[in-house]
Amino acid sequence: MAQTADPMTIGTRLDALIASGAEYLNNASQAQVCATLFVSSVAFSFALLNCGKGAHGSSLDPTLKPLYKNTMEPIKTKVKSPDGSREPRWYIFKMLNYTAVATFSTSVLHFILYSDVYMNNDAQMMKLMGAWTLFVLYFFGFFGVSFVDTDDHLEGSSPAEDEISEMTADQASPSAVVAVAKQMPVKAAAPIHPPAPSHPVCSDKNLTKDALTSSSATPAVKKSSSLSLDLQSMTNEELADLVLTNKMKDHQLETKLNPTRAVPIRRLVFEKKLASLGHAKSLDELPYEHSLSYERVFGANCEIVVGYVPLPVGMVGPCTLNGESVYIPMATTEGCLVASTNRGCKAITAGGGAVSTLLRDGITRAPCLRFESAAEAAALALWAQEPHNFAKLKAAFESTTSFGKLLSATPTVAGKNCYLRLKCFSGDAMGMNMVSKGSLAVVDLLRQHFPTLKLVALSGNMCTDKKPAAINWIEGRGKSVVVEATIPKDIVRTVLKTTVKAIVDTNLQKNLIGSAMSGSVGGYNAHASNIVTAVFLATGQDPAQNVESSNCITIMEETDDGDLWISCTMPSIEVGTVGGGTSLPAQAACLKAIGVKGGGDIPGGNARKLAHVVAVATMAGELSLLAALAANTLVQAHMQHNRKPATPAKK
Repeated sequence: MAQTADPMTIGTRLDALIASGAEYLNNASQAQVCATLFVSSVAFSFALLNCGKGAHGSSLDPTLKPLYKNTMEPIKTKVKSPDGSREPRWYIFKMLNYTAVATFSTSVLHFILYSDVYMNNDAQMMKLMGAWTLFVLYFFGFFGVSFVDTDDHLEGSSPAEDEISEMTADQASPSAVVAVAKQMPVKAAAPIHPPAPSHPVCSDKNLTKDALTSSSATPAVKKSSSLSLDLQSMTNEELADLVLTNKMKDHQLETKLNPTRAVPIRRLVFEKKLASLGHAKSLDELPYEHSLSYERVFGANCEIVVGYVPLPVGMVGPCTLNGESVYIPMATTEGCLVASTNRGCKAITAGGGAVSTLLRDGITRAPCLRFESAAEAAALALWAQEPHNFAKLKAAFESTTSFGKLLSATPTVAGKNCYLRLKCFSGDAMGMNMVSKGSLAVVDLLRQHFPTLKLVALSGNMCTDKKPAAINWIEGRGKSVVVEATIPKDIVRTVLKTTVKAIVDTNLQKNLIGSAMSGSVGGYNAHASNIVTAVFLATGQDPAQNVESSNCITIMEETDDGDLWISCTMPSIEVGTVGGGTSLPAQAACLKAIGVKGGGDIPGGNARKLAHVVAVATMAGELSLLAALAANTLVQAHMQHNRKPATPAKK
């Protein structure tokens, strides 16, 4: 009768495993045993220490996020967990990990050097194995402790950023460049500033100059002769601290001191605020005394120079945009504009901030090409729409530029004329020079295939540059952006001084129906061009391009909770952070204050952020003006703040 084999158990499996290990030790040389122990031990220990996500995970620990919200500076306190208990001191475990790895590696090296002693002495071997067991237990116990600080997580790049930076020229298609950029997360390194405490000076119909200097003042700075003397005797730094601690309102500097002294004090205030966002010394190159380097102007910005026109620059904000605080410089001579926009920023920030999304990104140029017949013009239009022919146009265009990427070539035929609208990604430059140079290369290529082609004009007015045009409103030009925010009804009442129903109705009757009745193209807004032009002048943009950059439709709705939802859609914001007027010191200082000076780490990143800033500033201006119209305070505010007679400054 055949015997059945005993069933395998865990014990028998372990016995077999130990027996096979013993057989390996008996047959292997000492060198092989030592090498096996060393490699397996070191690999195992380092794998345990580094395979986890770490103490903070793949992003900023949730317990740290409150430290960077609604504060002027990051709070440097001991971190607590959500239940209120204090978190471990991770840096201590970090040092322990390094010490453990160093000690463990030393013990392995010592074993290799003195292997004969250990292999022939059971007592010594047992001590060593015991020590290694403790190391393994330690590694298991603290396997999740990270070797990086929270700051490393804050400064790390996102997968979307890596994807863009690794793109090749062939991969930089319209969908690839723009769509990936929209996925970029907002870095949380900078703190979010609370809404500005300043009084909305251009909105309250009961506000007068006397109210500014008395009733609206905080108790710390109520008008009195002795206090005025104290303020005059204080240093600029001390007065700036009063503003930063809300013991004095920013707008009271001129009335409590004098306009001449108010400017350097206010600069100190904003320098400290901007420094907390990582934009230290942003205003150093923004002059507040008469100065201009004509050497920079010559050959770049102006000809037959006889002087310059100084424009006052105001700063609005903070405005929370895409999860970070921004301050926005505006150059204007229109009284009330900066104060009104600042009120809108306050309402947006108090409501939780705005979210802005990039829809399209591409500057255009449309050369006018004329032929001997309409049939030839149509032939070129059909030829350009073939994918393999577009590849030829793309290669010719991109041979003239390092950053430019031709995204599309759209033909329009009118009789013997063909207008070829070329759209290109231009990095951080606004891109007119780039697209013009590339367009000439495209025309040269087309002449090889269409000998009768005649270039009438490099710009055939279908671009369309610096002129009202439906094509920009529909197809977009430059950066196409949509920004939105929800303003709680209490903020609408207390900050904007109106009601949700009143401001929604005003927007409907004025911006939508009124603009439609006038036959407006892209003008479904209250005063977008006001804010666009002011930001353009401050940041060195081409002010003439405010024509198409101000295309905007403002939409307001009352939510189910009775709050105000607002959006501004702007399809043709044309901005850049390199080239042109952005190289002048004062304009570069304003760009630095926003955090977008020069080229970004990712091509186009700074220019895109500037477009978002222009859009949110426009929305802030729309909020404040429509609120003033709804409350019928517009004329009173302008008569008070924009029509007062000039008075000599106090000295």
